[in-house]
Amino acid sequence: MNAAGEAVHRILVVEDDPHLAAGVVENLRAEGYTVERVDNGRAALEALETQAFALVLLDVMLPELDGFTVCRTLRERGDNTPVLFLTARGDPADRVRGLEAGGDDYLPKPFHLKELLLRVRAILRRWDWYHSAAAETSVLRFGENEVDFRAFRARAWNGLTQELTEKEAMILKVLAEHPGQIVSREDLLERVWGYDVFPSTRTVDNFILRLRRRFERDPANPRHFLTVWGVGYRFLIEAES
Repeated sequence: MNAAGEAVHRILVVEDDPHLAAGVVENLRAEGYTVERVDNGRAALEALETQAFALVLLDVMLPELDGFTVCRTLRERGDNTPVLFLTARGDPADRVRGLEAGGDDYLPKPFHLKELLLRVRAILRRWDWYHSAAAETSVLRFGENEVDFRAFRARAWNGLTQELTEKEAMILKVLAEHPGQIVSREDLLERVWGYDVFPSTRTVDNFILRLRRRFERDPANPRHFLTVWGVGYRFLIEAES
């Protein structure tokens, strides 16, 4: 616990530029975080396999393994530790590629340290909300589906086990907190990503399609994840006829 009585978050910084890494580490520690630093992708995977972190600050251009590969490997082995990409590559296609690899945010270099700290706080706040909400209601049952939010795992109506991504679980958690109510795309973006990450609400639509494919008997005619045209979505525990 820190002086304010808050839990201390452990952060892994993966950056091969020693000067940039030193500045990032120093500022994070000044904010009260516990920080470890490695300088290549393989060392990052080893550290994450043996230690628990609340967040990874991950450069894309790294020795051994690039950041996209590191993030994708984490997700494939079931590690949902949030990832904030730090990179000199500011191309929108690279940004989308990083987030599709399982990243939570993307900050192009050069960046202001104040902005970095704001992004870090925002990601940790969203994950603190998710873990707190999952502790209160860890299992969601709707129709013949059952979701374990803490394990990021579900059993679908057809008996198949589904491994959820962190974003799928977070979106479902937000919807489940408001059953039967309309939740706008903008609200989902703010709660799950933050506005600065994805400017397009189309991102939310794509994730809803993924949830329908996992949990609807007929994804083309959904009975749980309903579209409210021009606004957002409505989630129903009991399927609508």
